[in-house]
Amino acid sequence: MSNSKILVVEDDPNLLDTLKYNLVNDGYKVITAADGSQALETARGEKPELIILDLMLPQLSGFEVCRILRKEMTVPILMLTARTDEVDKIVGLEIGADDYMTKPFSMRELLARVHAMLRRVTISQPPPVAESLKFGNLEIDISRHQARYKNVPLALTPKEYDLLVFLARNRGFVFSREQLLEKVWGYDYAGNTRTVDVHIRWLRQKIEVDPKNPEHILTVRGAGYKLEG
Repeated sequence: MSNSKILVVEDDPNLLDTLKYNLVNDGYKVITAADGSQALETARGEKPELIILDLMLPQLSGFEVCRILRKEMTVPILMLTARTDEVDKIVGLEIGADDYMTKPFSMRELLARVHAMLRRVTISQPPPVAESLKFGNLEIDISRHQARYKNVPLALTPKEYDLLVFLARNRGFVFSREQLLEKVWGYDYAGNTRTVDVHIRWLRQKIEVDPKNPEHILTVRGAGYKLEG
């Protein structure tokens, strides 16, 4: 993860400088953008390994930037927001952000989340020569980092893929939201566990015939989620 390239998109110059200083000091290569249009151009040209994206930006909002980028690439996105409205956070997750932090935040916590997000992308569990997980119409080719449903490739974000693989490898076992955050996101989550719910809903939309009546990713009332098939 050392020297990983991170794009920081923030229109507050003081916060941008602070984020860049701390990330560089932590061993990362940092590129920056101060508005939504510049963020898109920089992300497309530089191909960063992680994006820290402010919600309130000139020209294009963080929501719009995230929505556009998610159609083009699977880079992990950590969204920053000064708003405390839960709706904004959920919208951010639903359009493809992998995580969010509300300002003001601890720089130590931000660095921990960045480290965890990059670790999930760059360090994979060593599989056998060719590990493949199959159940029903779903097939996950671990060695190629691909998932297919009814033989059609699935467009999954990094966290959606990690969550699906974890549940598939532990088929039949029930995991609480807190356990999934620890195992899949890679850190203890101090905030709202709605992050898991949103990603579960997105996965259901991609692998279930009827997402409202799932057959594979099941909710166990009062306990959490499990995968069957």
